[in-house]
Amino acid sequence: MILLTMIGRMADGLPLAASVQDDEELGKNLIQYQSQAKQIFKRLSPSSPTRCTIDSGPYFFHYIIVNDVCYLVLTEKNFPKRVAFSFLEDLQNEFDMQYGNRVSTVGRPYAFIEFDNYIQKAKKTYNDSRARRQLGQLNSELQDVQRIMVQNIDDVLVRGGALSDLQDKAGMLSAASEKYRKDAKTLNKKASAVKIAAVVSLVVILLLYLKFAWF
Repeated sequence: MILLTMIGRMADGLPLAASVQDDEELGKNLIQYQSQAKQIFKRLSPSSPTRCTIDSGPYFFHYIIVNDVCYLVLTEKNFPKRVAFSFLEDLQNEFDMQYGNRVSTVGRPYAFIEFDNYIQKAKKTYNDSRARRQLGQLNSELQDVQRIMVQNIDDVLVRGGALSDLQDKAGMLSAASEKYRKDAKTLNKKASAVKIAAVVSLVVILLLYLKFAWF
């Protein structure tokens, strides 16, 4: 079941739109997850993965990032990931069509709260088990959910681990590899220069020897 949906701006983590479960009691229990969702928005960076699943105890957060906007949903763990990402893509297409050119201009939280009307309709469709099966079959060849990065909520929030850690480490490794390649190239040039200098010196000595030997 889809429990919570939030849309936030990447630049500053500003929430743009949101929707929670209609059940009042369940809605109260989701307050801490709303807070976690806001923290996730603030920890995102340009180098964060554009698709990710975050394990948050009894639930999963799934998100996608498109055009500097993060679309995030909280679902039960038995909710199909493929359907969750299809839901997010559906929201992204509609939201971008309605508000894409205004995202960077707003300054107050939940400036597009009226988008909740569309979220509620989409959520009803995607929560329907029969519709989920149809959507799963329809998108089976379009998405590879096995390649979605999975992280733990503690690593993201409690321990202060940024969502871009893996990208940073990969970047450091790439930079180190590039430095090693350049250093190796420089050493090869120096070695070649030393060899040439040795040959030249040997030739000069030989010529001098021959010159004095004849005289």
